[in-house]
Amino acid sequence: MPAVSVVVIVYNDASRLTTAVRSVLDQTLRGVEVVIVDDRSTDGSYDVAQRLAAAHPDRVRAFRLPENSGGCGAPRNHGIQQARGDYVLFLDSDDVLERNACRNMLEAAESTGADLVSGLCVRVHVDSRTGKEVKWYPWLYDRTRTLESISELPDLLVFDTLSTNKCYRRQFLLDEGLEFPVGIHYEDLLFSAQAYVAARRITLIPNRVYDWRIVEKAAAKSISNRRDEIANFTHRMEIHRRVDQLLADHGLLELKFAKDVKWLKHDLVLHLRELPFRDETYRQEFAQIARAYLESIDRVAFDEIEPIHAICAYLLHEADWDNLLPAVDTLSNRDKISSPLVEHEGRVYWCAEHIEHDAFARHVLDVTELGYHTKPVEKMFLRNALTGYAETDGTVRLAGRITNPLGVIPSDARLSAQLEFYARRPGVRFQTFRFPVATVRHEGEAIAWEASADLAKGLRPLGIVDAVWDVRLHLAVAGEGEGAGTVRTTTRLTASEPELAQGHLPVRPRLTRLVADRIEPEVSSRGHLSFRLVPDKKANELVQRGVQGPTGRLAKTGYRKVKALRKELASGDTKLRVYHDVFSRLPVKKGLVVFESHLGRQYSDSPKAIYEEMRRQGLEFEAVWAYADSPQGFPDDATLVRRWSLPYLKALAQAEFWVDNQSYPLKVTKRPETTYIQTWHGSALKRMGFDEPEWKLKSREEQAEQQRTLDRFDRFLIRSEHDVRTLARAFRLQERTLLRVGYPRNDALVQAKQHEEATGQRERGALAAEFGIPEDKQILLYAPTFRQRGGKRRFELPFDVERFADTFGDRYVLLVRSHYLNHVVLPPSVRGRVIDVTDYHDMTPLLALADGLITDYSSVMFDYSLLDRPMFFFTYDYDEYVHEGRGTYFDLLERAPGPVVRTEDELHAVLESLEEQKVKYAAPRERFVADFGEFDQGNAAQSIVDQFFSQWRRA
Repeated sequence: MPAVSVVVIVYNDASRLTTAVRSVLDQTLRGVEVVIVDDRSTDGSYDVAQRLAAAHPDRVRAFRLPENSGGCGAPRNHGIQQARGDYVLFLDSDDVLERNACRNMLEAAESTGADLVSGLCVRVHVDSRTGKEVKWYPWLYDRTRTLESISELPDLLVFDTLSTNKCYRRQFLLDEGLEFPVGIHYEDLLFSAQAYVAARRITLIPNRVYDWRIVEKAAAKSISNRRDEIANFTHRMEIHRRVDQLLADHGLLELKFAKDVKWLKHDLVLHLRELPFRDETYRQEFAQIARAYLESIDRVAFDEIEPIHAICAYLLHEADWDNLLPAVDTLSNRDKISSPLVEHEGRVYWCAEHIEHDAFARHVLDVTELGYHTKPVEKMFLRNALTGYAETDGTVRLAGRITNPLGVIPSDARLSAQLEFYARRPGVRFQTFRFPVATVRHEGEAIAWEASADLAKGLRPLGIVDAVWDVRLHLAVAGEGEGAGTVRTTTRLTASEPELAQGHLPVRPRLTRLVADRIEPEVSSRGHLSFRLVPDKKANELVQRGVQGPTGRLAKTGYRKVKALRKELASGDTKLRVYHDVFSRLPVKKGLVVFESHLGRQYSDSPKAIYEEMRRQGLEFEAVWAYADSPQGFPDDATLVRRWSLPYLKALAQAEFWVDNQSYPLKVTKRPETTYIQTWHGSALKRMGFDEPEWKLKSREEQAEQQRTLDRFDRFLIRSEHDVRTLARAFRLQERTLLRVGYPRNDALVQAKQHEEATGQRERGALAAEFGIPEDKQILLYAPTFRQRGGKRRFELPFDVERFADTFGDRYVLLVRSHYLNHVVLPPSVRGRVIDVTDYHDMTPLLALADGLITDYSSVMFDYSLLDRPMFFFTYDYDEYVHEGRGTYFDLLERAPGPVVRTEDELHAVLESLEEQKVKYAAPRERFVADFGEFDQGNAAQSIVDQFFSQWRRA
């Protein structure tokens, strides 16, 4: 008797059945039988099954159902009844088992006594040139584990609903009466749920067991992918209702909740994305079915999903199609803003409807935290709904409406636009074609436009390698008045209604008209208008032979080579080879200095102070500034290079000096002729470098590599002996490297204090006016350290900012400066009273502006102390941060030069009077400066210039 029976089901798949069966016969476990069940195929599949059985009479048996069942349930049930092994597996005829699958699952079942063993499934894209493989929920299978109940791992039931990557004890199936439902699709969902719930023990193994072979361009869609059929959704929902009843019957309410969350964020989304392509009849039937199921979902589940998922689900329940279809556009294109939005009582909502009288609607439709209201138009990806399409004599006439959220495009702005057609070929830039937009105008809450494009004359594709052409509209918004600039944003054309764009236009490809003689509109999977080159029907067979023949292969091979070459040239390894093998052989250029601040993200900090001192003294030198994303905000009188570009690497290789506050690329070797001045970016409260626990756990080779990058420093700026005991020791720096001059960025702070002491006056300067801060308001700056939660960089304020504004808005303006690696979103309700200044490059002017500082563990405390102004330490997570993190060099509670508070109420209490706090903590502030800022004397930049760059002064 076999140990394992593998039930292989087949329907009209004669060409692949043998491969599936061979994957079972080739198992390293020999005691395996194959039970083939044919679902009354009409293509000869059963004949293949019989031949396999005849060739392997002891290992293969073939059965045929009396009539086609229309699904997977009936043939699998028959296979269970015919199986003779102690364990049963299921295999579809178009998939294969991994060679060790049966052995690994049998050993796990026997050693743990599990009723069910599950292993890793891998989706193999068989028609992918790159051999694409995607693991199926791999975090479930990162290690071997045995569950006594499915409640121990709800994600298993929620996400891995397959029946085919599992091994079942056959007696368990028979005793529990487990069978697949018949006559309904998505039978795996119910069968797997029943098996999970009934199993007395479940074992998961990290081994690959099942290859789910995906054919993206299959002529016939699989059952689960036929989302254009309303019956498909009907079956899915019926299965979900049965699973819900199963969980309710067993009192597994936590599993039901987890399943609700997954349904909202996955199952529903799959079908919602299809709505723009479906007609009115489909939409109404879909909504009716979905609304009935939405009623059964716990509303708390809406808090566990992304906002746009919740918005779509709510609007579907309300049958609000006018707002739902734009929301679905954002669902498919996450960065797109598809709604005009509405501001109501200091919050921003997706739409104005529903929020007046429905508290749940206000909760779900509130998109304030997404920060749409904080974005300028040039950083917005706006919905551009196609409203008109017509073709005449080779010309296409298009019209559309661009969303104008919260009126971000002013009604008095001058508008112009261009349409651009470009080939859909990532990695290789083909020629683009642009056409002017004749009409652009404000129209209610949108921007309306109309354009004509003579594609017959104006579009000249190559053919073969640029078969699909996408369209986008570039919108220019010019402000009124002197000095008003022009900003631009780019939109895609969303085909908002099915079958709006139809027809064809003649084109003349450059290669040959046999490749294509016309261009036809189509809609991409994301709902955007595009055009596809197609040949005349009579020439189609000839073209296909040409595309697959020598000419076509030559064109495609050429394209792939160009794409691969571009990828290779753009790779980091290639750039490093060019740096070391080519650029580093060039002579060092005297007077060339490369500046960089915070990995190129800012024009700020001590590198900025040194650079500006060099300019002030009129030195003759060549300055290069590195930027990471945008050169905006960097100096005009320097050469600007993008970080990691070839010009950047060439500049580094030839520079006489590097001036930086964090680190140049780690694998870039500094030439001996180059002097690296490392200004660093703050004294240390938190443990750094080799004092950090994670650094100590690295291998000897990893530590040596890290030390090599630190050894590039020729000079390291020190602002106190505390830095010597902490930073210098943690980075294992030599004494000769240390430069006790203070931080150039702090010169302005020391000088500001000296000016105040000498004159008895405080000067705010132009920055307060730039932020619109009234003269009668004091300024508080909130500047916390870097926070990262769950891989997200968005920083959530640890206090109620609206409460803060309501309490203190009559006397304070609060500036919020999150860490440069974080970003924060403020609600409109605090406008004018709380201001986000995170995007302001340089921290020093913000410190000089502030009458008081609120921080936590940020090194900004050391800089601000030089001003001798009140400081407040809001350490709401002190125990976690200090004791569970990387640790600190001293106890902040003992040495803080201001009150340390843990709660929002305590924070409010100490903020009542800045004068009182200034007097109360005068002595601690003085000690703090003495301990941590002894070398900051206001002349650090001048000292650096005098020591290293004085030879460049003009004679």
